[in-house]
Amino acid sequence: MPITDWPLAERPREKLIKQGAAALSDAELLAIFLRTGIPGRSAVDLARDLLSGFGSLRALVQADMPDFCTHPGLGPAKYVQLQAVMEMARRHLYEELKRGTALTSPGAVRQYLRSRMAHLPHEVFACLFLDNQHRVIAFEELFQGTLDSASVYPREVVKRALALNAAAVILTHNHPSGVAEPSQADQMLTRRLKEALGLVDIRVLDHLVVGDGDPVSFAERGLL
Repeated sequence: MPITDWPLAERPREKLIKQGAAALSDAELLAIFLRTGIPGRSAVDLARDLLSGFGSLRALVQADMPDFCTHPGLGPAKYVQLQAVMEMARRHLYEELKRGTALTSPGAVRQYLRSRMAHLPHEVFACLFLDNQHRVIAFEELFQGTLDSASVYPREVVKRALALNAAAVILTHNHPSGVAEPSQADQMLTRRLKEALGLVDIRVLDHLVVGDGDPVSFAERGLL
């Protein structure tokens, strides 16, 4: 049955307007993005097929263009549109983050880091550099690949923090597996970075590991 024949309360667009975006399922949100279905399949049916084919919304967003475009109903135009939507969301969250401080807006910090790092297919180590009032100066990705104490260089982190005149930092890295539990190597790396930055009076406020769900905080775990 075409979506136009559905009861108004069940149509994704009308449901979003009345109840807000959070009330919609992944398939309903994706259907609004797709706008139209394909012969024999409504936009919601197509969205469900795509989520099943990719395995999750996260996997769909992470897909590269060749993989993305092999699925029915998708193509280069939809891929470009999705990347633009994701980047607008990231920039909006960054603007929100810069309006407050890292200590008074921990939720904004977590949201922004998830938007920047949860979808990445490889490990990335990054820093939020903060001024002496804990306002955001910059967010920078510093290292990529398999992260351990040998591949993340404390002197480079210190060098960048001094160049930005940062007074504090929030360290972060992602786990592409989706499991955000800190490893022993993560804890060792954090100690080395904290010691190196402490020598130049730069505080490490937290280290957040980004995976599926809410990022894991070293500060909250008592690991700092």
